[in-house]
Amino acid sequence: MARPALRRWRTALASVGLLAISACSTSGAVANGQPKPDWSLADMPSQQGRVFVVTGGTSGIGYESAKALAAAGAQVVIAARNPERGQEAIANIRKETPNAQVQFEAFDLADLASVRALSERLNATLPRLDGLINNAGIMEPPKRITSADGFEMQFAVNYLGHFALTAELLPLLQKAAAPRVVTLSSIAASRGGIQFDDLQYTQAYDPFAAYAQSKLACLMFALELQRQSDAAGWGIQSIASHPGVSRTDLLVNHGGLAGFTRRHLPFLYQPSANGALPTLFAATAADARGGAYYGPTGLMETRGDLGLAKVPEAASDAQAQARLWTLSEALSRTRYPSTAN
Repeated sequence: MARPALRRWRTALASVGLLAISACSTSGAVANGQPKPDWSLADMPSQQGRVFVVTGGTSGIGYESAKALAAAGAQVVIAARNPERGQEAIANIRKETPNAQVQFEAFDLADLASVRALSERLNATLPRLDGLINNAGIMEPPKRITSADGFEMQFAVNYLGHFALTAELLPLLQKAAAPRVVTLSSIAASRGGIQFDDLQYTQAYDPFAAYAQSKLACLMFALELQRQSDAAGWGIQSIASHPGVSRTDLLVNHGGLAGFTRRHLPFLYQPSANGALPTLFAATAADARGGAYYGPTGLMETRGDLGLAKVPEAASDAQAQARLWTLSEALSRTRYPSTAN
């Protein structure tokens, strides 16, 4: 079998493995913050007067999140790369909610200069930021590609760009009464490991392993952000969520196992609107708890009722969380404040 084909099947088998191992991941669930299993958009409180930024809000989970928040009365900023798709998203949202307060801001998570430029615009124009939803992501490019800053693309887009964006928007978040940062992880995080000796996969690129690392880093960031906020008095609730296995653009044109199951095993996939519920609960529900991790609880967390997701043991390593945080500040040339403003 040719080398590229072997790599694709290795990635596919790894994806099968993540479904199995996610069922036996170490649980970080706690009693507090447990949502009711049938929580839905009907349970979401009014978001009138609140301001949200949703990255990657032109499709999939991000679009469903932006649409639901706008329908509930929030002012929503969709931040993504493609202005044309951004305007399409806004038009579609306004078809259902004619008076929706929604706008588009173009930026590229793979370019830290673009991240800072967006942050400067938002800090200058928004009165405050009640919620930041770190949603945008890419999944398993077959060949290793790098960001504008030279980082492996999945690490840059899924994780490091959001790490920098959150830091740059911290002043806006601190102007809100009860700000929340929701960061999306994935069930793939249970198969991830932080390769501190080769974070950028320069030695042996594996698409799935690099994706799993980026999503594990997102989960570790969400947990460490809550610890940092508590210690420094930032007043932020940091919450992680994952959508299970949902019908999003990450999978529509994907090859390997994801493409095969998309075509032949549709029961594994839930609609994007269902996949967005953990994120929306984390962003809006009074019962949502800082430092928690929400996702579907059925069929090895691929779909089903809302609940507390299992936190992989690797994500709970406090020393690794702190090490990744310090390294990420250096790589992104971003510094979080040591105390509240």
